[in-house]
Amino acid sequence: MQGKTRKQLLPSLLLTSVLAGLLTLTACSSDTSPVATNATNTTPQEVPFTGAPIMLDLSCDQATYPSAKMLQCELGNVARTLEANLEQLNPLFVAQQIQQTGANIQFLLQRSLQDPSWNLPPAIGNSPVTPLCAAGAGPCVGDPFRYPGVNGPDGDVFYTQEAEVTPVVYYDQGCARISGQVWKPRTTGNSTLPAVIIKNGSVQANEALYWWAAQALVRAGYMVLTNDPRGQGLSDFATPTGEQGGNVNGKVFYEGLVNDIDFLMSTPGKPYPHEQRCTGTYPTATQAFNPFHAQLDPNRIGAAGHSYGAGGVSWVQSYGAPDSRPWPGLLSPTNPLKAIVAWDALGSRNTPAAATLTSLIDSSTVNRLPLVGLLTMPQDAPPISPRVPALGFTSEYGFTPVPFVRNMPRDEHLAGFKEWSAANVPAFNITIAGSTHLDYSPGPALPASSWCKEIKNNACVGGWAQPMITHYTVAWFDRFLKVPGEKGFADADARLLDDATWAERMSFHFASARKFSTRDGRRVATEDIRLSYAEK
Repeated sequence: MQGKTRKQLLPSLLLTSVLAGLLTLTACSSDTSPVATNATNTTPQEVPFTGAPIMLDLSCDQATYPSAKMLQCELGNVARTLEANLEQLNPLFVAQQIQQTGANIQFLLQRSLQDPSWNLPPAIGNSPVTPLCAAGAGPCVGDPFRYPGVNGPDGDVFYTQEAEVTPVVYYDQGCARISGQVWKPRTTGNSTLPAVIIKNGSVQANEALYWWAAQALVRAGYMVLTNDPRGQGLSDFATPTGEQGGNVNGKVFYEGLVNDIDFLMSTPGKPYPHEQRCTGTYPTATQAFNPFHAQLDPNRIGAAGHSYGAGGVSWVQSYGAPDSRPWPGLLSPTNPLKAIVAWDALGSRNTPAAATLTSLIDSSTVNRLPLVGLLTMPQDAPPISPRVPALGFTSEYGFTPVPFVRNMPRDEHLAGFKEWSAANVPAFNITIAGSTHLDYSPGPALPASSWCKEIKNNACVGGWAQPMITHYTVAWFDRFLKVPGEKGFADADARLLDDATWAERMSFHFASARKFSTRDGRRVATEDIRLSYAEK
């Protein structure tokens, strides 16, 4: 949606309003050290957490359908899902979006000219429009203020003063080229760093849509690996033998994550295994090892994933658990993942295999049904088994922000959380009020709550869901990956328990819950964070 005027946008907004009126929606520990995060039988000191009293308006939580109060609450809640679209009418945003879209298209054309093998046999399916988002146009541009070359705090200031970012291309296990970047803070000296791999969602979700998270993690002291899975963005559409990725072949979201972990852990002495096996497939310059390998702490690796990528991190953390499958990675004898964050949503063993992705995307039964025929689920994914601390987020409205017209079971989003909790592995699950599935991959024209409330100094600031997602994501990794003396170690627990700031934004339909122990031995077990303040 490049440069649309308010008048041109009106039909799409009216369509959304009409759909909202016509459609009906039935919606969908033991603590551990940063280096050893498997659950144990050690019981921490039982000192229950009691948060400071906060004032929450729980009238919407307590309203029932049908009632005038629930209608009022629900209409206001659904309205949040159009906030981002309205904000993007800002002329400053439109101008930057158009400019960055042009730059992205020019980059793709230049890459093809400099290395024609991206579009010639044995490459299969690559073109200016495939994989989807290859050109980085329209919604695929993401936040247009977060690119190198943009004069602003998330643009040139970040890339020249705060971070070192090195583009990389490496082969996956099928010899498809994976395009990505390795990020790290500039001012780290010779210290080793914890690392986080970000796994995209499927279809339209190219890596630029997750640079909000990459930048936040770099600023918090992490090395970060971002990329496009096979079949998406700037990576190959398919392997040289024609095996595709994306939704057609969901294995890339767990096999690919295992490859990513191997690449992150690779060094000159232990090069990336698939580089030697696939070398010569293309004339493209590829990397044999992580360019920042000297600063990686291989004992402190986490992963965050969105949508199908949330399924990916849920599956991959399971490798090595007694009731799952052995670790398949090639550079570590055991599974090196120590913590995960699942952006919509944490996987569950009890979810039927054929419906796993649709349940990850949207908890609405009605919304799920049309998607089943469009999405291909891998049948050989490892059984999900809670092994490492997991933070899950679940959106309220999935892809289709239309009002709920029934009383919602408050624990409907807690399937994965309950499995982690029963296994005595630290867990936290959050549903943000007025959120959609696309709050985690913000881009122009995608329905989401506010993420560019204001434009200051050529950067988007403020918003509703994204600041909250960022806060808890960084705090969770800080809690389970940081060591004493590192930024974020000392106050990670306090940030995870900051109900006074964030509980107001939690869903009034669905419970947000947590079960973990703080570093000082307090046991935190809250089945419904908002309602826990009902009598305080």
